[in-house]
Amino acid sequence: MATTPGGGGSSLSLSKLSLPAKIGFGLFLVIIVAVGYYVVLHTDVTAKIESETRRTKDLETQIASLRQAEASYIQDREELAMRQQKQRELNKILPAETEAAAFLSAIQTVSNISGINLKAWQPRDEIPSTFYAKVPMQLELTGKFHQIGKFMFEIGKQDRIINLENVELAEPKVEGEDVVLKARCLATTFHLLKTPQPAQPGQPGAPATNPQGAPK
Repeated sequence: MATTPGGGGSSLSLSKLSLPAKIGFGLFLVIIVAVGYYVVLHTDVTAKIESETRRTKDLETQIASLRQAEASYIQDREELAMRQQKQRELNKILPAETEAAAFLSAIQTVSNISGINLKAWQPRDEIPSTFYAKVPMQLELTGKFHQIGKFMFEIGKQDRIINLENVELAEPKVEGEDVVLKARCLATTFHLLKTPQPAQPGQPGAPATNPQGAPK
């Protein structure tokens, strides 16, 4: 059945387009596809780049925070080591315990170095103060004058504080070309009190009292 000249079958097809029109239409399609591909790809890549940039900044922040924490840890560790070292040195000078055996051992060691003869020793009761307590020990020893002097000198070089008081020299005896003396003295060391004690009247730091016993 034939169609009339003015009917709807007059739609254009690609086959009816001229060669330049076909080329232009093809270029148009290529451009459209390329633009769409570029937009989609560029948007996806940009989003990934921004995501990685944020992630990088977060990681850099975390690294800086970890480095700061590491530096603080190293500093705290060094300070702790210094405090522990100072505490060990303080414990040698002023231990927290009486350590009577160590006290006597130090005296015996010094007497051996000095060449004197430690005849006798007698511990006495502790004398507490506010922050520390005195640990006295009565000593009796014999030796030459210079040996006794060396003993006193070496006592002063000990790590632990040791004082010599009430030194008495007596009973000199001639042995060959030397004079041997008998010495008596009070050796006093100290130890730190774990709990400070209130000062008693007459002790350093204690309040003065009037005759009735009331603080002035």
